[in-house]
Amino acid sequence: MEDKTAGGMKRDLEFMGAAIEEARAGLAEGGVPIGAVLVEDGKIIGRGRNRRVQDGDQLIHAEIDCLRNARRTGGYIGTTLYSTMMPCHLCAGAAVQFGIKRVVAGEAESAPEAGAFMEAYGIEVVDLNIEVPKELLAEVSPDLF
Repeated sequence: MEDKTAGGMKRDLEFMGAAIEEARAGLAEGGVPIGAVLVEDGKIIGRGRNRRVQDGDQLIHAEIDCLRNARRTGGYIGTTLYSTMMPCHLCAGAAVQFGIKRVVAGEAESAPEAGAFMEAYGIEVVDLNIEVPKELLAEVSPDLF
């Protein structure tokens, strides 16, 4: 259940800040500036960024990279996935598949249907509706998409 207290919002913004760091690192590498972190019990257990350009692999979205970098055992039940952009259907499917219970997006305009898809599978979806993710994307060439 979403923590709607000031402390809950502060934590969400703190972890979103870590996802934004990943997005900025991806931008510095010449890639698409989308970042993600996976959090459990107040600790980051996985980090990732979109590496489609850097690795020449169209499937390495930020959320997929993050899940690849998270621990390999114990599952992800009870975790929260933070992504600078609303996860696409590919990444939303991974959230469903791995039992992630909460997804916090920096913005939801990029893939509102994927947000509804996750909610249909019982995932709590939170849209922080912040400008930084959109500003970072505005810095890249449309050719990267």
